[in-house]
Amino acid sequence: MMLPHASTAARRPLRASGFTLIEVLVVVVVIGMLAALVAPSVFQHVGTSKVTAAKSQIAMLEAALDTYRLDNDAYPNTQQGLDALRRAPTQEPMTRNWRGPYLRRDVPLDPWQRPYLYQNPSPSNPAGYEIASYGKDGRPGGTGEDEDIVGGQR
Repeated sequence: MMLPHASTAARRPLRASGFTLIEVLVVVVVIGMLAALVAPSVFQHVGTSKVTAAKSQIAMLEAALDTYRLDNDAYPNTQQGLDALRRAPTQEPMTRNWRGPYLRRDVPLDPWQRPYLYQNPSPSNPAGYEIASYGKDGRPGGTGEDEDIVGGQR
């Protein structure tokens, strides 16, 4: 028996607050559908951004090599490699006026975590050098993300 002074709020049954299982399932399904629509376009752009990053890094290495050449009258040879941009070469031909380091940090790896390939003289131009990344597959040739990215003095 209820007392006459009890409020009407006390007479109402208590209802648990929160979401029902159906509401949670609807939200999960909607999020899953959005992910299925958006994910392919996002991952498609990851590959093209890696190619763009490789081209930018090669351009940065070319600028450092040009500065090296201005100081030393020649680009480093293949044996000296790109490490000559960070440390004075210890093998012939010795540098005449090394004022490096020509890079603030160590020579970066390409976006696929492999070292850039440096050749001086270049196989395609004996008077120049070549910097290359073999792309996603790490092998010469290819198309799309597997295509070689080549820079250098030609």
